[in-house]
Parts: sequence; structure tokens; C-alpha cells
Amino acid sequence: MIDHLVYGVPDLTQGVDRLERQTGVRARLGGRHPGRGTHNALLSLGPRQYLEVIALDPDEAGAPGLLFAELRELRAAAFIAWAIAVDHIDQAGEAMLASRLPRIGPLEGLRAREDGSLLRWKTLRFVTDLPLVPFFIAWDEATVHPSVDSPSGCRLLSVQIQHTDPEGLRRLLGRHAEMVGLAAGPRSRLTARLATPNGEVELG
Repeated sequence: MIDHLVYGVPDLTQGVDRLERQTGVRARLGGRHPGRGTHNALLSLGPRQYLEVIALDPDEAGAPGLLFAELRELRAAAFIAWAIAVDHIDQAGEAMLASRLPRIGPLEGLRAREDGSLLRWKTLRFVTDLPLVPFFIAWDEATVHPSVDSPSGCRLLSVQIQHTDPEGLRRLLGRHAEMVGLAAGPRSRLTARLATPNGEVELG
């Protein structure tokens, strides 16, 4: 299933403020990604699903491990990635037709929460020129999934990907293509439909 959606914003505080006006729920500051150059805020989208609002961390400018290079050029809020959950990261290579592609990972993930506790996970990414190809994530067994203690009230209804090569992405996703709606478009972008206290809201 979809684990989380990565919503890039130019400034974290301003992005959280805007999202609260749209949904009626305020995302909680999550913490910093040491060595990755980013910080985030989280909002639950239901059981085992959440929205990650992410921005460059001004205190870690020039961090060598930045995974989302798009953030450097981002001028407006937009989805920049999405993640599929697996129980074990070694399942990821078998789970997609892209398993023959070059891979990045598995990478160890770490985030320090404001209370000092740590979240740990592993990710695996595939190297391809196609935009909006998901990455895979497996959470450490001792880690509480972010959807559990992030602010609630929103629920993910659907994800739509407008893509310059929808059939290419569909072939790459294999059985995972059923998780999202795919349509052709002049540029590639992801939109998410949420049920919120303010009614149905579309983010994109």
C-alpha cells in the first residue's frame, strides 16, 4: 500500500500554515534528517498512511546527503515523491518490474524527533529517467509508524498521476499501478484527494 506522500514546500512553517488553512488540521513538526539537509512536518492520512511536508533545513545548508534535489529549485508546494510500504526492504526488488534497473540502497534512514527519540527505516530507490516513480520503505520494527501519533482528521481518498509517459510508468509499476490513477498530460504531476474537516480537498 501507499505508505506516504512527500509534499515539498519552499519554507516549512509557511507550508504548514497553508496546509492548515486548506485542511483544517495542522501538521506537527516532525524533526530533522541528520546529514540529509531537510526537516519535515507530518499529518496522518489514516492507518499506516501519512503526508510528509518537507523543506530544505536552513541549519543544514549544503548537506551532502540530500535525496530530493528538487527542493533546491522549488518555488511552490508540490508533491515530489511517494513511497510504497514493504515489510522487508529486500522484498522491494521483487515487487516491481523495475527490479532490473540500477538501485540506490538500501539506505538507512534516521530522523530525530523533537522529544529526542529516533525513527529508523530503510529505503530502496530505482534509477530511471521517468518522473514520479515511487520508492520503497520498510520501517524498523521498534519504530512507531508516523501515522499513529501524527495529527489526525484527514484521510487519503485517492492519488492521481498525470504523466508524460503513463504507459511507461504503468509497465514499471506492474501490480502497483492499481494504487494510483494514471492519465496522460503535458507534464508529470501527482495530485491527492483528501477527506478533511474542511471537506474534500485536492492537493497537487
